[in-house]
Amino acid sequence: MNKKTLALGRLKTGVMNKGEADYAQYLSLLKHGGKILWFAFEGIKVRLADNTFYSPDFAVMASDGTLELHEVKGHWTDDARVKIKVAAALFPFRFIAIKKIKNNWVTEEF
Repeated sequence: MNKKTLALGRLKTGVMNKGEADYAQYLSLLKHGGKILWFAFEGIKVRLADNTFYSPDFAVMASDGTLELHEVKGHWTDDARVKIKVAAALFPFRFIAIKKIKNNWVTEEF
């Protein structure tokens, strides 16, 4: 079978996977260069419905003070895509998906 095997579930709270760790380093460079003011890993959790929550990978404050919620993805599950779309419809933040392709961070805004 040629299908990629995907890990089920999530690492322990507060532990980054490789993509998230790479993105955290990139955010550190942006912060040092003054392009962003602040960021936190798993810093915000929003309620979408009763017993349904969405925890974006990073909360990021842009240099203009705008709060963005960034989701680092290598692969999207249907559930994850629905949650970010619902969150974007409910909350006044910029929701951005991040994927690394050939050493470039590619974004998708919701």
